[in-house]
Amino acid sequence: MSNFRGSYLKIQIFLISITPLIITGCTPTQEAVELYVEAVRLAEADEKVKAIEKLETSLELYEHFSLAHSMLGEIYYDMKDYRRSVRYYKKATDLNPWSFRDYFNLGGVYYVMKEHRKAANAYVNACEIKPEHFQAHINAAKSYYEIKNFNSAMQYAERAESIYPGASEVQKILGDIFEFQKDHEQAIRAYKRSLEIDSDNPDTMLALAVAYLRDNRTNSAKELLISVTQIQPENNAAFQYLGYCYLQLKEIDKSIQNYSRAIAIDKRDWQAYRGLGVAYMLIAINDEDDVMEAKALHQWRRSLEIKPDQPRRERLYRLIEKYTQ
Repeated sequence: MSNFRGSYLKIQIFLISITPLIITGCTPTQEAVELYVEAVRLAEADEKVKAIEKLETSLELYEHFSLAHSMLGEIYYDMKDYRRSVRYYKKATDLNPWSFRDYFNLGGVYYVMKEHRKAANAYVNACEIKPEHFQAHINAAKSYYEIKNFNSAMQYAERAESIYPGASEVQKILGDIFEFQKDHEQAIRAYKRSLEIDSDNPDTMLALAVAYLRDNRTNSAKELLISVTQIQPENNAAFQYLGYCYLQLKEIDKSIQNYSRAIAIDKRDWQAYRGLGVAYMLIAINDEDDVMEAKALHQWRRSLEIKPDQPRRERLYRLIEKYTQ
């Protein structure tokens, strides 16, 4: 979302002065325009509540004032009131279906709200208005990816690549699509291309590490994950996957250390609890250690408390039953 600037004010006033609102066949009243202009100044001064009051009054005078609806959408987005933001952006697009900016921002609000199907529809409208807009196509691809419409995701990602060849963001989303389809080699190649352009991007590094793990390239994954934790010391997913790496490499102490760090960052990380339980149980079996066995069972129970419907839960329940008999 863009911030309010003086140039933004000039552009909007210019648009008001030259563009009749075709839907209603008329333009805002002078008083409604003055209230809108004052609202822009207030928003620039970070007086958002007062700006909202001016805009609401402006809309009472002229309810079809699309720019006022649009600005309310932006203010409420900045205030993280996404429900109201969507309402005003949606009204702005209804009033002015040629507004790229409103469709683009509407897609952004829906995406934050995790209403990805609606986000995709908004971004598609934005792409139709501006067929050469790179970010609109990338965002459409990401939205389609979230709803598992991979054909459409690929279509918009490839279109984005044709607009801006070599963009790391395109390679990242292509990697995500390939990885979800279990084409690990294609995913690895795409993630590597992304990192060639944006070498220190922790999100792409993490995604590549996971692809390595799924392709049984544990050492390669480990080195990448260590780098991610150095860039983002609070990235619990990186520590969780590192715990898994060390588990695979039979370095149990390091596995416990990293799983424990993941849990310290996010106490709801059910996968870290589950992995930590496995690490403790391996020690318990090897050393015939009842204390470690109890620790393992505690971690597994905690994992199931957080996510009762997790994959392979029946196996975990059976293990708990076995060791509590």
